[in-house]
Amino acid sequence: MLTLSTPALILTVFAAALCGALVAYVFGGRRTRPRHARPITPGGPAAAAGRSQLADKVLGLDAIRVDDIMIPRGEIAYVDVSDDWDTILDVLRSTPHTRLPVCQGNLDNIVGILHMKKVAHALVRGAFDREHLLELARQREAYFVPEGTTLEVQLLNFKRDRRRIALVVDEYGDIQGLVTLEDILEEVVGEFTSAPAALHKDIHREADGSYVVNGAINARVLNRTLGWSLPTDGPRTLNGLIVEYLETLPQAGTVLQLGDLTIEILQTVDNSVKTARIRPTPPAALDERSKGAA
Repeated sequence: MLTLSTPALILTVFAAALCGALVAYVFGGRRTRPRHARPITPGGPAAAAGRSQLADKVLGLDAIRVDDIMIPRGEIAYVDVSDDWDTILDVLRSTPHTRLPVCQGNLDNIVGILHMKKVAHALVRGAFDREHLLELARQREAYFVPEGTTLEVQLLNFKRDRRRIALVVDEYGDIQGLVTLEDILEEVVGEFTSAPAALHKDIHREADGSYVVNGAINARVLNRTLGWSLPTDGPRTLNGLIVEYLETLPQAGTVLQLGDLTIEILQTVDNSVKTARIRPTPPAALDERSKGAA
């Protein structure tokens, strides 16, 4: 995800307050409970387990880096002021995001961060053109963070600097991806969505119980969204996991077994897996395979 869609904003504000309180408690910061707020009641073993799990996830933020969860450079949604005006307007009308990076020519030449609320106000006034777009974008400078920054540190930095979106750069200053406050919060409290039954935009559930997945999706997102246990200590994307496992560039039609998941390559583009079908393998089938191998 790039930035927050309007329905998710309310959820994010709530989650931000929750995570802020947890971080303050865990790392010794100031308590944030309102003076007259009533204390939260225990709620039984299930509630206690949920709180414990949430606290563990907050503590685990110091073991995850922004480049583990960032949106890769090739998937960043942005506005290029060098494009023709109709193309720019199409991007602005169709984006689900509240904030977009604005560049001139390519992402290495960032102008600033554009807030869609300001665009809406300008359109209502009828005073919106390329120069006004540049003026709005320059009002908010881009915010850069090094790729090795931990989520614990970046969460606190977002709070300190009152920012929600950051461009991740490598040691040479080249943009590698983008990370948002929402991305970090989702590592703690799960995916934000206005439709409870909805999946991630890169995951499509099929009628037979399988999933058609974008090869560029982050393995952490798959684990978080579908409750899987793909390894996260190596390649970050599904494509990377597949290539590492096979030790070669796969062809469409290749099938592999990765843990309890059967993966079929559907499409490859530019030496990478574009889409794959993933089918969770029933435990009974795994037992049969294990017996057969023995």
